[in-house]
Amino acid sequence: MTQPLMPMATAVWLVDNTSLTFRQIAAFCDLHELEVQGIADGTVGMHIVGQDPTANGQLTWEDIERCQKDPVGRLKLQEDAVKALPRTKGPRYTPVSKRQDKPDAIAWLVRHHPELSDLQISRLVGTTKPTISAIRDRSHWNISNIKPQDPVGLGLCKQIELDEAVRLAASRKEKAAHKSEASAAAAAGASAEEAEE
Repeated sequence: MTQPLMPMATAVWLVDNTSLTFRQIAAFCDLHELEVQGIADGTVGMHIVGQDPTANGQLTWEDIERCQKDPVGRLKLQEDAVKALPRTKGPRYTPVSKRQDKPDAIAWLVRHHPELSDLQISRLVGTTKPTISAIRDRSHWNISNIKPQDPVGLGLCKQIELDEAVRLAASRKEKAAHKSEASAAAAAGASAEEAEE
């Protein structure tokens, strides 16, 4: 990531709220110096609301102050903050063009990763539990046309998200297995004590 989120809105805010040079703002926002001058003159970005890069952790006030004192200084984008922006809660947005691919992705996940819970599949693909249940028990209205396809290949989720979901499901399954073994061992121990009496 070499530029801040919403570079034009960030440039508007920096022009209005700092004494940075046009060159510094242009370099930080990956814009042309003339565009930044146009923002200052009011000929570019007139209807754009400024976005404070310090509020979302992309820039620090210390860095701004350092560059205001040194006209050749360069602002540094806080990349970790930009990369770590969490995904918003709620349903995952899927473009209209990809929505018909969801049943294929669900069928693939059910077949290749049966350990995934309905909730995990729902979060990965952005679908509902009734749809997942219908595909699991093959009662979906379009089941004859569903062809299992990898959701990563379809662009419905990222490989890292799928790997994390599979890892969580595997550890949950392992814990459940240990728990059932422990309860079976405890039951066997109790029945052995009763037999001795």
